[in-house]
Amino acid sequence: MSKKILLKKYANRRLYDTERSTCITLRQVADLIREGHRVEVIDAKTDEDVTVFILSQILAEKAKARNALLPTPLLHLIIQHGESVLSEFFDKYLELIIRSYLNTRKALDEEFRNWLQMSRNPSSPAQQKEDPLDSLDSLLELFSRSLTKEQKDE
Repeated sequence: MSKKILLKKYANRRLYDTERSTCITLRQVADLIREGHRVEVIDAKTDEDVTVFILSQILAEKAKARNALLPTPLLHLIIQHGESVLSEFFDKYLELIIRSYLNTRKALDEEFRNWLQMSRNPSSPAQQKEDPLDSLDSLLELFSRSLTKEQKDE
């Protein structure tokens, strides 16, 4: 992610981008994050960090538009077992799982591009010898190492 952008939240629910000196919508905050920026949102009156609330609000608005954020059975489990289970899961595992998934997806996309390239140019002897299952095994090993490494980094 690139530099952090400081936003101020005012009582009238407006968000103010301190860098650009302009009001900003939740959609624009989401766009900034998609562009790779980190945001920090501070309540203008109390100086309290309300970043989590604003980011959660962005997710809730998106879920409202699609009528779902999380599957109903998962929501039942979370409510049944209390917020401590959810908090523990988010703190320990969710970020790790999502990062590992993104790394693996990137590696799979690259491998798929390589396979497409090989199918377009099958004349290379080195490419003819490569077994696609070996590449898949390598990707699975990469995913496994990624999970293990990120767990050790905690």
